[in-house]
Amino acid sequence: MKAMNITGRIWVLTDSRGRLIEDIDTDQIYHNAFLHITDLEEMGRHALGNLEGWKDFSSKVKAGDIVVAGRNFGAGSSRQQAVDCFLALKVALIIAPSFGAIYFRNAVNSALPLLRGEGTVSKLAEKKEWRSGDVLNIDLGSGKGVNQTRRKEFQLEPMSRVQKDILEAGGLFAYGRKIIE
Repeated sequence: MKAMNITGRIWVLTDSRGRLIEDIDTDQIYHNAFLHITDLEEMGRHALGNLEGWKDFSSKVKAGDIVVAGRNFGAGSSRQQAVDCFLALKVALIIAPSFGAIYFRNAVNSALPLLRGEGTVSKLAEKKEWRSGDVLNIDLGSGKGVNQTRRKEFQLEPMSRVQKDILEAGGLFAYGRKIIE
């Protein structure tokens, strides 16, 4: 079962001009050259390996860290490895204004926490109120959070009841077993 309150250091995925990177597709998250890899730990080494400016992400991220991205994160194919690589690195949460629909569903099913914040995420990143290295504390159930580094509160969309139930169970299959018992 995953925690419903997360505290972690953030990685704000920005481009060379300091703007949130939008429309990061599953090939940028996990390159198709590595689709043959089935070992979860090895998958983690390739996370964001095809995203300009972030190719060394997997060597810097630590368990419990939080990823912040621009709108439509996980666009493109239904590549499960694009979720699994973050699970392998023990990323605690991904925050974006919006997610690709298939990516969102794959992450929920795999118990990788995602929170949306249309408007909020972009505004905080643009105003430099969220910077890589800041520490956030977020209640997944309410979407309420605080940037502990800058002592500023914020509000994201809370998780849906189904998303919370699947997360608490440890994934869709565990949730399915729980509801038929």
